[in-house]
Amino acid sequence: MPRAVKRTWGTALLDRFQRPAQVVVTGFGLVILIGTALLASPAATTSGAPAGLLTALFTATSAVCVTGLVAVDTETHWSTFGEVVIAGLIQVGGLGIMTLATLFTVLVSGRLGLRARLSAQVETKTPSMADLRVLVRRVVLFSLMCEVVIAAVLTTRFAVGYGQPFGRALYLGWFHAISAFNNAGFALWPDNLMRFVADPWITLTIAAAVVAGGLGFPVMFELYRSWRRPSRWTVLTKITVVVTTGLLLIGTLIFLVTEWRNPRTFGPLDDADKLLAAFFAAVMPRSGGFNTVDISQMNPSSWLATDVLMFIGGGSGGTAGGIKVTTLGVLALVVWAELRGESRVNVGHRRLPESLQRQAVAITLMGVSLVAVSTYILLVLTPHSLDEVLFEVISAFATNGLSAGITADATPAGHILLVLLMFIGRVGPLTLGSALALRERTRRYELPEERIIVG
Repeated sequence: MPRAVKRTWGTALLDRFQRPAQVVVTGFGLVILIGTALLASPAATTSGAPAGLLTALFTATSAVCVTGLVAVDTETHWSTFGEVVIAGLIQVGGLGIMTLATLFTVLVSGRLGLRARLSAQVETKTPSMADLRVLVRRVVLFSLMCEVVIAAVLTTRFAVGYGQPFGRALYLGWFHAISAFNNAGFALWPDNLMRFVADPWITLTIAAAVVAGGLGFPVMFELYRSWRRPSRWTVLTKITVVVTTGLLLIGTLIFLVTEWRNPRTFGPLDDADKLLAAFFAAVMPRSGGFNTVDISQMNPSSWLATDVLMFIGGGSGGTAGGIKVTTLGVLALVVWAELRGESRVNVGHRRLPESLQRQAVAITLMGVSLVAVSTYILLVLTPHSLDEVLFEVISAFATNGLSAGITADATPAGHILLVLLMFIGRVGPLTLGSALALRERTRRYELPEERIIVG
């Protein structure tokens, strides 16, 4: 059969969509609906009674969007079947619907159509479509290998350090490895990870998993290949590593200063444990969502710092949410170039295109606008204070999962708003906008330039 005629069902399905971004949005939506149906079944709850549709929808969305916000306690409300469903949704959401779909198409047909490549490129954030099949295989294998290592460490610690039977320790290690690497924040204890605040085996393993998953697959692959030669790193890797390291150091210092004497958080800990707790608290706003101290008892200054860190999020192409550290890096470089009076934004021996700068501005402004509007609406719908509502809204938009403790008390309308925020935050404002756009318009002429006063 001629190559132009030979097609697979996968590429034929993808070709039905006008835009790759539509496939991403639709794929995530379908998996959320499937997860909702599974969690709404009686087998998914410990009581044997069907969970409410809104509770099932909220939990499924939080799992697929790797957020971690919960309307009910994960351990006591959901059965083992329900927890396995949640873990599966986290895994699918973390890898990305299109990454899995592309891999399946490769395995079945051995070839990819153009739209399949474009769709996978949207999800994996790859700068080029070259060797995309190899990239997707590496993404899946790298994710599974990381989760196996994390699960092995956690399983050993739960079995040896806490006397858990091997089967239970393995289950806990497996669930939390998936949740941590995919930056989901789901835990099988009512207090999340607060009981392990002084245990470096648990907290540092979880933190390392969150950082690895949140850096982004392109950056992790490049660090693996050339970690000894930073001079050869791409601009993406340089910006991601520098901004991530800076945020982790600044965040750790901020939490040490603001929570050192707080009797409800760091106060009862010794100095070494305070440092461990501060580092963990600085890592989790990247999109991790776990907590080893009671977030609701933190000082307002710590909440504000967490808001900023959550909004920024992690790296592009990974499991983290937020506007991404690369967006912050690009904006910082634009400001620096403007302060120096330079007409171009340069990084080392490379120049950042103007389209990339506009994209960074658009993502940031759309994120700020969405958070502001959603905060206002949730303030109207709930009796909670501004700082509590703002914290929850940013956590949902950044697919983070840290909570000020008001999610479970939100009204049904509030839960629906948070569901929409989690979905938009996962697929990305620009991806969603592209999926909804009817067509692109290319202007074939330029208008006369006129300057206005700004600032």
